[in-house]
Amino acid sequence: MAVLAINGGDKVRTKGWPSWPIWDEREIKAVEDTVRSGRWGRIGENTQTEKFEQVFAEYQDAKYGIAVTSGTAALTIALKAVGVDIGDEVIVPPYTFIASATSILQNNAVPIFVDIELETRNIDPDAIEAAITPRTTAIMPVHFSGRACDMERILEIAKRHDLAIVEDAAHCWGATWNDRKLGAVGDIGGISFQASKHLNCGEGGIILTNDEELAAKAFSFHHIGRLPGRPFYEHHFIGWNFRITEFQSAVLLAQFERLEDQTQRRHENGLYLDEKLDQIDGLRALRRDPFMTRIARHAFCLLYDEETVGVPREKFMAAVSAEGVGCGGGYPHPLYKNPLFTEKRFGRITEMVEYPDYADMYLPNCEKICDIVVWLGQTMLLGTREDMDDIVAAFEKVAENVDELR
Repeated sequence: MAVLAINGGDKVRTKGWPSWPIWDEREIKAVEDTVRSGRWGRIGENTQTEKFEQVFAEYQDAKYGIAVTSGTAALTIALKAVGVDIGDEVIVPPYTFIASATSILQNNAVPIFVDIELETRNIDPDAIEAAITPRTTAIMPVHFSGRACDMERILEIAKRHDLAIVEDAAHCWGATWNDRKLGAVGDIGGISFQASKHLNCGEGGIILTNDEELAAKAFSFHHIGRLPGRPFYEHHFIGWNFRITEFQSAVLLAQFERLEDQTQRRHENGLYLDEKLDQIDGLRALRRDPFMTRIARHAFCLLYDEETVGVPREKFMAAVSAEGVGCGGGYPHPLYKNPLFTEKRFGRITEMVEYPDYADMYLPNCEKICDIVVWLGQTMLLGTREDMDDIVAAFEKVAENVDELR
């Protein structure tokens, strides 16, 4: 008789998981008050956007925050603010959302992909050092899933080679490196508020920095080249209109009230799952370096060893999902395997700028991670300790009865 749910046995878990987004009357009132105010855009003083920028920047240990339309916009502007220009090279990992790389291309610059550390999924500082050329202008460490990169080494490399650091901190709401919040540890960084994110308003993002000059540039670039305190129709730079709306900022202010509690809950539940699931043969928790003092856990991830378990990862994940604990494999391939890169679909800029041959690129750790990682969604980590025990029970059940899958 079958034990596993995928073969007809009883499920470990039949109830659902916390839904997303989490909201209540606070969000409704925030939007209603904004509608009634008649002030729907951020232009002017004492706006909801200005209030949110101050509150969130302070929370993230940054002096300045500029709220924008998306995390992609935040990175695009941040790169422009540090001076990335035509033909400049920016070092970036290929295991990340595509915006990390397209923000570089939007500045007519060149993404230089380097390998990751297999045990953390973050950019390998040794690979950064090896990739630096006279054309290198910036490094973009991606704190994937809110797990801090090795910023001590990256800061040292950047200083020695006179390079800017633009942090892709898209997943770093409340995450810390040596107890310091991420996003402005380097020169400048960006965070996302897209609908799946821990702090969300449907779409949105923010630029963070401790540098007054970079903040002024970023503000101008997101505001059609205007400068604070200058005449409205006076424009100083080529800029975009990447302004966030007052509706979004009002929702973010309401969502922000829950952020600290939710972040701590995800962190603690993640540590518990690390400990429990790491004990199952063939599963391994990601390495948590001492400087990762709080992990935001936008996704909970494990490393899967097919040889030890005895069945392909996809079959194992399907069986766990059938037990009521949905999981998946995340990114199917590195960024450089997308047609955008293999065919260099960058426009006429390819006639003026030399790009790597992305089609022939092979970075072993990044290639491997796409085949061995198992992802759980962030909302699961908002559950109770009993919910975490259901996750553990589902993985244990499938591992103990893996013969049913062979």
